[in-house]
Order: sequence, then structure tokens, then C-alpha cells
Amino acid sequence: MGSCLSTDGTNPHPYSPTFPSGGRKHRKKKGLRSSSSFDSRRSEQLSRTPGRLYSNGASNAASLFTQQGKKGTNQDAMIVWENFGSRTDTVFCGVFDGHGPYGHMVARRVRDSLPLKLSSHWEVNIGGDDGSRQNSISGMEGVIAEENTPLCEDEESRGSMDIEDKDKYPEIYLTLKESFLKAFNVMDKELKMHPTLDCFCSGTTAVTLVKQGQDLIIGNVGDSRAILGTRDRDDSLIAVQLTVDLKPNLPREAERIKQCRGRVFALQDEPEVSRIWLPNNDSPGLAMARAFGDFCLKDFGLISVPEVFYRRLTEKDEFLVLATDGVWDVLTNQEVVDIVASAPTQSAASHALVESAVRAWRSKYPTSKVDDCAVVCLFLKSSPTNNSPTSKENQPALEDLLSMGPVELNRSGTVVRACPEIQPDEDEENADLVEQPNWSALEGVSRVNTLLTLPRYVPGKDGKPSISKSRK
Repeated sequence: MGSCLSTDGTNPHPYSPTFPSGGRKHRKKKGLRSSSSFDSRRSEQLSRTPGRLYSNGASNAASLFTQQGKKGTNQDAMIVWENFGSRTDTVFCGVFDGHGPYGHMVARRVRDSLPLKLSSHWEVNIGGDDGSRQNSISGMEGVIAEENTPLCEDEESRGSMDIEDKDKYPEIYLTLKESFLKAFNVMDKELKMHPTLDCFCSGTTAVTLVKQGQDLIIGNVGDSRAILGTRDRDDSLIAVQLTVDLKPNLPREAERIKQCRGRVFALQDEPEVSRIWLPNNDSPGLAMARAFGDFCLKDFGLISVPEVFYRRLTEKDEFLVLATDGVWDVLTNQEVVDIVASAPTQSAASHALVESAVRAWRSKYPTSKVDDCAVVCLFLKSSPTNNSPTSKENQPALEDLLSMGPVELNRSGTVVRACPEIQPDEDEENADLVEQPNWSALEGVSRVNTLLTLPRYVPGKDGKPSISKSRK
């Protein structure tokens, strides 16, 4: 793709701010109607899929809830898909935290498309023998390396599958690990080539899991998190963190970014938050090391390759919690487990957790705006539950669920208070089907949760775009 912020006008990326506005208009005009029509039909079909939940509510096994923060449009998305892949013992779960001016659209796009790609690749892999699967793995890793890390080789990030994996893990893990790697790669490519959705400096995290029987496989990019509530030897309920928050301060992530000429450092007013910066510009300041989208940084160390984890569930395991960083910024893993366990019904658990997170934000960070929160609770043991959709009218009082004493927490740093906010859309679910105004991605960055002040591009005297200096 070349330099993300090249100003010489040579071979500009079609999604970059240096691309002539006429080209963008032509591109939109040509593809908008057919793309919007397809998206509308697909959304309608998905909404009718049995067992697929993506809004506030609950089922026999799961509870979902999301709440907009105080920064503008809710950029979080979530999904629970029971009977996933037409398998009665299988469920797919995921939460997605968007960022940037189009982050809410990217998060919903990934929520809707990624499970379909994962299921499709899973079916293909099940149908293949060991020899064809190994060939597929080799070819897949080559594609991933070429697409996401062209300037630096990182064997661990590429998710290579070695002989030890085959000896240590069951077949379902090997098959689904391959499917996760391939589906995430194809999803990111689709975002890059989308005719109307500008992902140049917008993106999303994704923590997703597939549970089949007692086998649990998790694919994760970004700083959303999955934890497990389980019983220890004393039968006490404890929290087990299942994923790693993939932030730029992790040594292996920082090393990859630096090898790709990206920079990693924190600002003076938030020294605990490491961010990714372009080689020669103090932008965009992304507070995660892996994400879908954000193509301005994909040549400089940001990747969309997931870390894939496996766990064999036991009788001691009670439930799983997936949540965006709006929850983890203010609550510890153990607090989250205690809140979910204290909910009077399973269907109320996710709402109780979000309400507790909001109260914790107001208590611990009174000068900061509350972040968006999205929670999925997947219960591993059946029990009587209220299956009606979660709403404020049927929620119990939550005052005694959590003691809000001072706790030492490292914030994810996706909150940048100096930027203006995006106003909520009137119709969020259809927002990605509406043609956006003709404005550059960098010029329009106003989301406060991951991107810092970016250079603005304004028309020059000759009609060509010119760049104004960013804050140093």
C-alpha cells in the first residue's frame, strides 16, 4: 500500500485522503446501490436465522446486553449464534469494539460476516483429509504473511501450526484454528475492498469463540477479553482469563511493530497507555496491536491475525463472559465473575454487569466519559431463567452487586478526551447502508476512543489536497 500519509500524489491508495475526490464519487456511485441492496437482503435473512441473537436479550443458554456510553454512537456489537453451522451442540459468540469515524459500521459488518466465513471454512476443512489440510495451512500462512506483515516476519503472529499442536490438541482444535486464521484473513481483505465502507482509519476488535460440546476454541484480535467463571478445589467461584489483551506494550507485539517501522510510545498525560504511531507522523495513536481495518497502519505493524486458544471445559466450569474494554477498564476479572454469579437470573446477568461497569466508571473516572459496553454471558449449565428480552423495566436492583472501592486498574487507553465526539445515528442498524458525505477519513476522525488528533487535508490553491501539520 505504501506510505499511509504520502503527500506526493504518487499512486495514492483509493481509501486514503490523498485520493482525488472524484475517484471516490465514481467508486461510490458505481457500487453503492448494488452493495446496499445486497447488504439489506443479507441483514434481513440473518435477522430471521433461528438461534441468532445480536441485540439486548437472552436465551436458555446466553445473555446479551450493550449500552451506549457518553461519547456518541455506540460502536460495540455482539452476537450469540446457537446451533451454529447447523450443529445442535455448537454455539458461536463474539463481541466487537469499533473505533474511528466508521467504527460502528465496521463492528457490525464483522459481526454479521465473520461467523458466516468461519462456518464456511470449517465445513471445507472437515471435508478435507490430513494431507490436503496441511497443504491448505501452508498456503494460508503465505497469504496471511503477504497480506498483513509484508515487511516483517512473525511466526507466532502468523499462527503457524506445528507438529506439537497435532500431538497436544484434539482434531477439532486443529480444524477450527485453521478456520479462524483463514476467516479473519478473508474478513480483513473484504473490509479493505469494500466499495462504500471506509476502513482507512476505522476498525474493530473481535473476541470470538466456538463451543462444541466440551471443546472451546477462541479467536481474538484487539483488547476485548474473554474470561471463564469456574470452581476451584474449595468450590469457590474464581475467574480465569482466557485471552490476552493484544496491546502495543506487549514485548512481542511491540517488536513486530518496530520491525515494520511503526512506533510505539505513550503520551505524557497518559503514560500507562501505549499506542501505535506512523513512522513520520504523530498519528493515529491506536491503543491496540491487532484489529480489523485501520489500513493506515497495516504496513507498519498492525495485523488482523488472531491468537487462537483452546480449552477443554469441565464440570467445574460455570459460565463464560465476553466483553469489550468498557467493562475491563473499570472492573477486574473476579469482580465480573462475582457480578454475573450474583444476578438473580441468567437473563439479567449481562445487564447487571453493564450497569455495574457504568457505576464504576462514574466512581473511578468521574472526569472521563463513560465508554460503550457490550457483554455476552454464555452459561455452561442449564438452570431456570427468564428468557424475555432484557429491559430496564424487568431488571432487579443492582446496588448491592458490587462494592465500588478503589482498585488499581490499567485502563486500555481507548479514551482520548481531547477530541470531539460523533453524534448518535438516528437509525444505527441501517447506518452502513446510507451513503456518507464526501469527506476524507483522516479529516473526519472525531471518535474519542482510539484515535488521537490526525493531520487535516484541505484543498490547495490549485485544487489539489494539501496537508497541514499535526500536533507534535
